[in-house]
Amino acid sequence: MRFHFSLNGISFNSPLLVASGTFGFGDEVTDLIDINQLGGLVTKSITLHPREGNPPPRIAETPAGMLNSIGLANPGVDSFIGEILPRLKALKTPVFVNIAGSTLQEYVEVLDKLENTGAAVAGYEINISCPNVKQGGMAFGIDPHTTERLTGSLRKQTDKCLIMKLSPNVTHIEEIAAAAEAGGADALSAINTVVGMSIDVENRTPRLHTVTGGLSGAAIKPIALAQVYKISQAVGIPLIGLGGISNHKDVIEFILAGADLVQIGTINFKQPAAAVRIRGELEVWCERNNIANLHDLKGEMITP
Repeated sequence: MRFHFSLNGISFNSPLLVASGTFGFGDEVTDLIDINQLGGLVTKSITLHPREGNPPPRIAETPAGMLNSIGLANPGVDSFIGEILPRLKALKTPVFVNIAGSTLQEYVEVLDKLENTGAAVAGYEINISCPNVKQGGMAFGIDPHTTERLTGSLRKQTDKCLIMKLSPNVTHIEEIAAAAEAGGADALSAINTVVGMSIDVENRTPRLHTVTGGLSGAAIKPIALAQVYKISQAVGIPLIGLGGISNHKDVIEFILAGADLVQIGTINFKQPAAAVRIRGELEVWCERNNIANLHDLKGEMITP
């Protein structure tokens, strides 16, 4: 019971989920980790039609993380339903399908197709915060009215858990969060990547084909913590924190800042079993500090 948390009828036995885009669809890493030990799996983004993504180079390492400009490369919702979804049904851990789109109607159509399959997924994470595509995504995540309208449209389509993923690349993230809550979101996840860039000084060219991309990893953790804290003060629905988590102390910081659960992302590329390792670290820390339930620490940061 130390890590037990329930959200929209879903029971989590670990506070650690793996973030969209960092774990594929799960089946790629089955030789490296028992996925059922995860708190949950968030798939890579699915769109209405297949996408090849952005041209290479589309990943660049940075001193404290990485830049990516993948561009939502994916096989499209029909292939996902026919080829990938059947494999996910065997998993015991909660699975959340990440959905992206260029228009409101695309988001609606993707969700409609998934709902019509009767798929036994726990819910959906809606990507309104991707900085790596020319249209869509970010357009829905920077305006409160648009966010509320999209959330409300999707809420009408499903009773499953609806999570809106928020961007840090806005002026007031708490306003976007409140709009998603007003639209009927069950939970929020924050943050997505921060816009960044890197230049090869020898040939004076950007390291990404798209020039800028999404920065993730340890470099963005302080930004993510601040944004999670702001959101937690503005909404009453559960919050999933992410951004630069690589050990148990990072997780505890997010919980103290107001998160209920966390997602780990970039560290998965180096350590696919990081979520299992961190859960073990949390067990030891909680035992040593007489913490009966990690969730009791939510928002318990002591401020001056």
